[in-house]
Amino acid sequence: MSRIFNSEIDAILEGTSRSFYLSLKELPRPIRKQVSLLYLLARTSDTIADSERGSTSSRLDALESFNDFCMNKSDNLPVLKDISILQRNESERLLLEKIEQIVSILEEFSESDVEDIRKCLKIIISGQILDLERFSSKRGNIISIDTEKELDDYAYRVAGSVGEFWTTMALQHLFEIDEKSEQLLFDTGIKFGKALQMINILRDIPADLSLGRCYIPASSLADLGLNSVDLLDKRNMDIFRPLYNKYLDLTDLYFESAVEYIEKIPHRQFRFRGACMLPVIIGKRTSSLLREGNVLDSENRIKIDRSEIKKTVKNVVMAVPFRNSSQKLLRN
Repeated sequence: MSRIFNSEIDAILEGTSRSFYLSLKELPRPIRKQVSLLYLLARTSDTIADSERGSTSSRLDALESFNDFCMNKSDNLPVLKDISILQRNESERLLLEKIEQIVSILEEFSESDVEDIRKCLKIIISGQILDLERFSSKRGNIISIDTEKELDDYAYRVAGSVGEFWTTMALQHLFEIDEKSEQLLFDTGIKFGKALQMINILRDIPADLSLGRCYIPASSLADLGLNSVDLLDKRNMDIFRPLYNKYLDLTDLYFESAVEYIEKIPHRQFRFRGACMLPVIIGKRTSSLLREGNVLDSENRIKIDRSEIKKTVKNVVMAVPFRNSSQKLLRN
């Protein structure tokens, strides 16, 4: 198994990133730590924002304190003990407890890499802060975002920006391409990130509703005569289905851009291409399952089982050295 940091931090990374760890640990060595550290930092801020207890103002204060600490604007370590003891996931609890050690990893990188990590993290945290403010600024049990523009903005901040970051790291450390191809890589990289976030949003509707938030725009639901509360009833899936499929169609278009992204990566970059292929294949498969099932049925969560993920990993390993096999696997 490829080592990233040390056994302790790697265990936290694996425990918090789940299947995405399969991609992180296989990234080429020159960018593996940078990308993995960004994930840990973003997961920390996400854990703070999603804490089940604590007022909105206290979580916003903690987020801003964490952001200032990461950006080297403050020497004061954010106090996260009250949040850490609430975590049901042991890895997330350890993540918050080890934050000083994790942030210190920034010292291992060049000034340019640190600047890029901080730039992306700042965008991600801005999305998380906006989320906290949005879902606590109105009264009601469940709050929806208002428009598709807001949905797109959120997807960019928390995930599309990560596609930009991966691309920046790759171009700085792995390979060079012409200016036109470079711009295409950035454009499709943003859509790559958005695809993964949209899958999360469309898969996790019941879980988000239970937390009082809905990422399906209120204006779009209203066109069907629905509101966010109606999505609590699985019997409304037939009414919701046309809109749901519309967002799956958009997600699939983003995945097509992700495939284009991978095909633009120089063939010799086996590890980078393989690390990108895995979440795309898993995401496309998840999209297919979501089309077939009833996502509003909270008792039957739609996801790929571990055996299929293991099979996908094996297929990627076998296909990545060969152009035709890679294209066939990606476009299947």
